[in-house]
Amino acid sequence: MTNISTESDVTTGNAAEHAPVSEGSPVLEAAALAEETIGLVRHWLTEAAKVPVDASAEQLAGVLKDPNGLDFTVGFVDGVVRPEDLQVAARNLAALAPKVPAFLPWYMRSAVRLGGTTAPVLPQVVIPIARRVLREMVGHLIVDATDAKLGPAIAKIRKDGIKLNVNLLGEAVLGEHEASRRLEGTHKLLARPDVDYVSIKVSSTVAPHSAWAFDEAVEHVVEKLTPLFARAASFASGGQKAKFINLDMEEYKDLDMTIAVFTRILDKPEFKNLEAGIVLQAYLPDALSAMIRLQDWAAARRADGGAAIKVRVVKGANLPMEQVEASLHDWPLATWNTKQDSDTNYKRVINYSLHPDRIRNIRIGVAGHNLFDIAFAWLLAKQRGVESGIEFEMLLGMAQGQAEAVKKDVGSLLLYTPVVHPAEFDVAIAYLIRRLEEGASQDNFMSAVFELSENETLFEREKQRFLASLAKLDDEVPPPNRRQNRSLPAEPMPHDSFENTPDTDPSLPANRDWGRAILERVPFSTLGNAAVEAATINDEQTLNAVIDTAVEKGKAWGALSGDERAAILHRAGDVLEARRAELLEVMASETGKTIDQGDPEVSEAVDFAHYYAEAARKLDDVDGATFVPARLTVVTPPWNFPVAIPAGSTLAALAAGSAVVIKPAKQARRSGAVMIEALWEAGVPRDVLTMVQLGERELGRQLISHPAVDRVILTGGYETAELFRSFRQDLPLLAETSGKNAIIVTPSADLDLAAKDVAYSAFGHAGQKCSAASLVILVGSVATSKRFHNQLIDAVTSLKVGYPEDPASQMGPIIEPANGKLLNALTTLGEGESWAVEPKQLDDSGKLWSPGVRSGVRRGSYFHLTEFFGPVLGVMTAETLEEAIAIQNQIEYGLTSGLHSLNPEEVGLWLDTVQAGNLYVNRGITGAIVQRQPFGGWKKSAVGAGTKAGGPNYLVGLGEWVSKSSTAAGAPAHAGVRRIEQAAAGFLAAGELEALQRALASDALAWAEEFGTAKDVSGLSAERNIFRYRALPVTVRLSDGEPLSRLVRTVAAGVQAGSALTVSTAVELPAQLRTVLSGLGIDVTVENDAEWLASAGKLAGTARLATSRIRLIGGDAKALAEATGGRPDLALYFHPVTEAGRVELLPFLHEQAISITAHRFGTPNFISDGLI
Repeated sequence: MTNISTESDVTTGNAAEHAPVSEGSPVLEAAALAEETIGLVRHWLTEAAKVPVDASAEQLAGVLKDPNGLDFTVGFVDGVVRPEDLQVAARNLAALAPKVPAFLPWYMRSAVRLGGTTAPVLPQVVIPIARRVLREMVGHLIVDATDAKLGPAIAKIRKDGIKLNVNLLGEAVLGEHEASRRLEGTHKLLARPDVDYVSIKVSSTVAPHSAWAFDEAVEHVVEKLTPLFARAASFASGGQKAKFINLDMEEYKDLDMTIAVFTRILDKPEFKNLEAGIVLQAYLPDALSAMIRLQDWAAARRADGGAAIKVRVVKGANLPMEQVEASLHDWPLATWNTKQDSDTNYKRVINYSLHPDRIRNIRIGVAGHNLFDIAFAWLLAKQRGVESGIEFEMLLGMAQGQAEAVKKDVGSLLLYTPVVHPAEFDVAIAYLIRRLEEGASQDNFMSAVFELSENETLFEREKQRFLASLAKLDDEVPPPNRRQNRSLPAEPMPHDSFENTPDTDPSLPANRDWGRAILERVPFSTLGNAAVEAATINDEQTLNAVIDTAVEKGKAWGALSGDERAAILHRAGDVLEARRAELLEVMASETGKTIDQGDPEVSEAVDFAHYYAEAARKLDDVDGATFVPARLTVVTPPWNFPVAIPAGSTLAALAAGSAVVIKPAKQARRSGAVMIEALWEAGVPRDVLTMVQLGERELGRQLISHPAVDRVILTGGYETAELFRSFRQDLPLLAETSGKNAIIVTPSADLDLAAKDVAYSAFGHAGQKCSAASLVILVGSVATSKRFHNQLIDAVTSLKVGYPEDPASQMGPIIEPANGKLLNALTTLGEGESWAVEPKQLDDSGKLWSPGVRSGVRRGSYFHLTEFFGPVLGVMTAETLEEAIAIQNQIEYGLTSGLHSLNPEEVGLWLDTVQAGNLYVNRGITGAIVQRQPFGGWKKSAVGAGTKAGGPNYLVGLGEWVSKSSTAAGAPAHAGVRRIEQAAAGFLAAGELEALQRALASDALAWAEEFGTAKDVSGLSAERNIFRYRALPVTVRLSDGEPLSRLVRTVAAGVQAGSALTVSTAVELPAQLRTVLSGLGIDVTVENDAEWLASAGKLAGTARLATSRIRLIGGDAKALAEATGGRPDLALYFHPVTEAGRVELLPFLHEQAISITAHRFGTPNFISDGLI
């Protein structure tokens, strides 16, 4: 329920506490106006037909009727007007030219077509002309803000009975500088003698704030806006009226804040007699309860001798972005689900408000173009005698004839008038796209606006919509759609399938109160201390006893079915959810994690539990192989994700039937303890899951190298992986290690969006995420773009740095005082580098630093190639996208990579060539979500025979597999595989051949169902999340004494996967097989085991490996590990050969998760659809 800050006189509460709004059944009175309303609409349409149609408006309406019209116009606005780089605009114009709508006059069509042909050659001549053509086409919707143009434009629009509500559009507000500039622009407008009414959004008056810092943000906005209100009030002298300020509303998350800011400013004594306005959006179910509480507040203000206020009632124009928000966060849609429900709610709010007792407190602005709603409101106001308290408002340039007809009857009209400086015309894109879509959408009244008077079918459609919405009118006060309350038990998640759990919604007051209570406990928190103390081990004997107990007790756990383990893991997910507040408290207290960073991490831990529960069931059902759990898995998680990564690693190992000994990182041991206690509470036996803290370094070595340890899951630095392997070279180590991640920004990018995403990706959690952006690579003209530079610097310097107990903190501390290479990165520049933003140490702890941005980072430099875990971003430049990709790929790690570009060819090239496990297009590169974006890297970012966490194959590598007969049947479709099978028929025994054929059928099935397809299982509308497999080179070794059939089966799997294979075999191959392999480009070497180990040692001795994977059939895996020096970036697969394609194809493939923003301002875009 909308919460109005209690610092004003408005009470916080649920609208359900109010009495129903029915008095003498005003609903029936209202419904009785149906026929009269329809008659009035017909009258207005007749009158409107007499008004000459504005040529631009008619032209635009005609264009939008064209099948290509909306795509063409939106593409023109976004592709030709927006880009700074004229070459980019020219390329886009050339692509759009064939779609030019027939309705455009011949000279415009010719100009576009000619421009399309000549723009790539003469962009500096053609593009300014093309932009001017478009500005003419939409110029009636937006006014030029320059001094020379604004005065005449206002004078022309303002005639008898027409007033203007002026709204200054500007660049995206990413920081305080742009916010101040926008506010100053509104001050200038208000100071003009020809402007007496302005609109401004609270979100554009200050830099983005933490959503959890509601009171602080309200205070900040009030401080910024008070001088504007004082300026408006200052005009009330010498018989003049004060000027009018309207607080606009756009996003649901701003509803509470806008109301709180509005009421708090007007509660100031100096504004007691100032009338001002606020907007309510009827497409939100919350609108009526908000209106009721504003009415209560305004009534008290009037009783105290104060001025009335005005509420502008709109349908709401931000639906596409509300759908995006709901989709990405798994929240209910904030708005009504149907247009009819929104229309009914609009009437509900109007019906409540147009009441003689209420109208003296709140005047109503009926804003919109739907003639039926306007007529209904006017007739209702007349019926109730409140005409003096109602004002009608429309958008500039939309349906002027109808506006004129309405004005004649109602007396006056207020036009919402957006103004923009021509140099910033592109910032009107979001506004224009909304207007264009309204004009094109069949759901919207505007699509019929030019034809209603002569097209009876369209008139009937709109009439029936009006009557249907009126029929549903009642006097109920609808509850909001968003009702999450973290203080209450969570909605249970399913236990028979997987769904992502929703993050906490900070736009809801109950959740903000819950969050504040957590932060108040942070400075005094002792959570986890007792468990850490109990888990501390100081001697070898105790540690050995813990290991022995875990192995022994783990046998019963491993003997459970996947279903039985799943039941306990699902319960673990529920308990983790129930302990969300404790987990947030301990993370903030121990590791400095802010609540906005910690909350999605708890969601990730919950998701891991439910996801791996379902994965455990699937382990029992693999065709062609039986899973054998590991006896004991050691988990060594990092401190930077103190809950999610330890939870994910532990839950995965438990799901796979293994006992677990977990040693949380020293800096995050309390957080680990609280997470582990949740799993114990859920029913994981304490001896099966054991937490240890080791008093001495030597004990760590003992734990890792212990012969009973079957698996180690490490998340940490590559150096740690090398250290672990130095303890035990054959250690089965599965590790996600370092990342040195870069975002490329091309001239085709939306530069505002790119700057926002770069700043967030670089400095979320103080740059300490393994996925954080450490570099941004600017291509071509972006390197010299003032706009990108200024927006990035504004975003970075406006971040509020502080400790997590302050809800306003957007960037917290680093984990420990900066030292070593991080201190160097924060204080020392390389050759040719300079500080665009110099980081500063903010207190004596050495842990609180402001963020830094260094320019001029050179290719191959120390900063280019070295990972730094902290708040510093390097800026590099490249002439071309190809060069930028080479810079990205030059780094030894390949964890995450980002690209900002709206050009499909650029996106396609990048997707085909960049070397990283997680790819992100036109969005931030952090915050991977379980199943949606399974996480794990390529190259040195991944160690061992493992797969992506939170993905479909993660459990496969957490145990062993033994073969069983596959039930798959059918001939392989792959020509190369068929040739291998035909050759094998000449030398394999009948039983071996049958087993091979079953295995090949299993491979073909696994390829068709899983490995050969790119899948988006989440299916979000706002974002494409595609999981795919890419082949990579593998060496296959057949050891002494192993049957040839196993080599044939394994090589066939590699060929099916498309891998570049090298074969080493201890036995001479039959001629027919050798010929087939040679024809497939597979090199074969015959060598005994000793020779093989020597050549493998040589392979591992090179700086860059020719192959990063070896599939060993038989032989001595320990001897191979020792021969290759335990090198972590060389993965050894040595499980027994099985008939299961699901198991045997994996060594030849690595996984890639790609996340692509699939909308522009909520409107679907399809730039990647043909690429993947």
